[in-house]
Amino acid sequence: QVQLVESGGGLVQAGGSLTLSCAASGIIFRINTMGWYRQAPGKQRELVAAITNGGNTNYADSGKGRFTVSRDNAKKQLYLQMNSLKPEDTAVYYCKAAVLIAPTAPEIDYWGQGTQVTVSS
Repeated sequence: QVQLVESGGGLVQAGGSLTLSCAASGIIFRINTMGWYRQAPGKQRELVAAITNGGNTNYADSGKGRFTVSRDNAKKQLYLQMNSLKPEDTAVYYCKAAVLIAPTAPEIDYWGQGTQVTVSS
């Protein structure tokens, strides 16, 4: 089984910064694309940023210029550096990883349990 555990959420004032981390563990042959998603109350879950195994990144417009996604493949960890936070960034942030548990196994998406980010005005 594969587990993803997020950390680093919390309460921050507008304009502040937070760094989220996501640690993957379990039976893992390779992790392909990893990503951060968020879900605010009453809204659908949305992509924040994603990064491939090779380091190619993709950002939602809402985070461009403020958020930086990175990963450490050896440690099986994903990060999200968030700067210039706004109240509208308030949400539960989830980590997702596309995992192969064996060379010929199908790719399966796993999700973390989420970490709350609250930005006060």
